[in-house]
Amino acid sequence: METNYFLDRLKRKTIITGHYGSGKTEFAISLALLSAEHYKNSNRLPDTLSIIDLDIVNPYFRSREKRELLGQSGISVYGSVYEKEIAAELPALGATIRTPLEDKTCKVIIDAGGNDTGALILNQFSKYFIENDTTVLAIINANRPDTSDIDKIINHITAIEKISNLTVSFIVNNTHMLRETSSSDIMHGYKLCNEVSNIIKKPILCSCYPEGIINKDELTAIKENLMPIGLYMRPTWLDK
Repeated sequence: METNYFLDRLKRKTIITGHYGSGKTEFAISLALLSAEHYKNSNRLPDTLSIIDLDIVNPYFRSREKRELLGQSGISVYGSVYEKEIAAELPALGATIRTPLEDKTCKVIIDAGGNDTGALILNQFSKYFIENDTTVLAIINANRPDTSDIDKIINHITAIEKISNLTVSFIVNNTHMLRETSSSDIMHGYKLCNEVSNIIKKPILCSCYPEGIINKDELTAIKENLMPIGLYMRPTWLDK
């Protein structure tokens, strides 16, 4: 699978922001696994690849729950003080969380908390997020009420930037309805994100499609890159 078309645009640290329900944690895990595959076949391998779970606000979907899955691909997971007790919800971060941020040989994906409130925690690590070493992504699901039109998306991105003191580098179209996602959902999100991109002058990094549900050949009208995304965080019982 050719993934270098957009992975090579990401700097050493990639911060993933997004509204609740945007699918940012699914995106973070999928990006980490794609990155591991890409770097394995690349001549520019980082020494290590890590994901940092900074989402201590949302108790439902946390990338640290997939520590074993990620570890199988050589991806280290940092986050809560509770490395084993994934159900524990004390909002406290482990002391080792700075390790991958300080290691210049480590490629880091940071799953920030949902909405601008969740992104507030990024301020604790602001000294690590210098512009020439950091990419900030805004994950947009146009099927969510708070990011369902142009003005709402722009307001959301503006709020993230204001509270985190960071500048969003790229927009990611991750418009979905979980296993009910259709190609028209993705196209709808793409059109909205494209209009937003033209207004605020932030490029679209990629549009995501749920692998095994949507055939990417249905999305040939999308000019930007397409990224397959898994449903790693969605328990099957939630769809019954």
